[in-house]
Amino acid sequence: MQLSVTFLGTSGAIPTTQRNPSSLFVAREGEQLLFDAGEGTQRQMMRYSTGFSISHIFITHTHGDHVLGIPGLLQTMDFNDREAPLTIHCPRGTRRDLRSLVTLLGNHPTFPVTINEVGDGDVASRGEEYEVRAFETDHDTRSVGYALVEDDRKGRFDRERAEELGVPVGPAFSKLHAGEAVELEDGTVVDPAEVVGEPRPGRSLVYTGDTRPSDRTLEVVDEPDLLIHDATFADDRVERAADTAHSTARQAGSIASKMGAKRLALVHLSSRYAGQSGDHLEQAREAFSGDDEDVFVPSDGDSLELPLLED
Repeated sequence: MQLSVTFLGTSGAIPTTQRNPSSLFVAREGEQLLFDAGEGTQRQMMRYSTGFSISHIFITHTHGDHVLGIPGLLQTMDFNDREAPLTIHCPRGTRRDLRSLVTLLGNHPTFPVTINEVGDGDVASRGEEYEVRAFETDHDTRSVGYALVEDDRKGRFDRERAEELGVPVGPAFSKLHAGEAVELEDGTVVDPAEVVGEPRPGRSLVYTGDTRPSDRTLEVVDEPDLLIHDATFADDRVERAADTAHSTARQAGSIASKMGAKRLALVHLSSRYAGQSGDHLEQAREAFSGDDEDVFVPSDGDSLELPLLED
């Protein structure tokens, strides 16, 4: 079951020749989602062959480097005769701003566009066997982060044990795995708990958008497979990070360690570092309790598959 992330834009507020402003593309079993849409996002989608069949756009906040790609993207969708509806999720109190972007310069998409305001703890969207939750972040404007959380999977079916109990091979196996008891020919009732293990957690990823370090991030998901966290500055600008409501790479590493994240992606790097991310990596890894290779600074266009563990 596919769950992949493509980093379309990893720069801070100012784009560089190597990095576009913020945008993240997520594909899950044929469904396509977009998180933030900085300037030039549609070109990044073309460049990295994601396609435009997104069903939802999740906006963390309405600063330009996170939303200025929306007007052009919607116009391109219109030119391509899109008919499918699109939902744009945004922090509470920003609907009017998003509506202005959608209709910029008199543009009125011919396909349905719904704007959905969300706040801390809201389920922004419910998909097939997963949901996207909004959570409060600490930026200098109305802002939220998002967590994509898959439903728990069924426990593993113990075929050997079922056969030992006399369950005939066939439909009875499926009934037990679906949680239904099965009565055997001799009247014995086999309960699902006898042959089905504990539910197995699905995968999860957390995207903070721009934020200072926040305890709320720690609470949204336990041990996410991937945390994508603001790491605008290195230690040399820790006071600047606090003043501008951003995080340092070391702070991102500490948050990832506290929440038990399996992997950490450092994004929204300030253009002042001119493509030099060595300090970011070193400092985040010093604060992270996992393996060094599980902390990385993605480049635009990098893709990552989140595997479905079978344990």
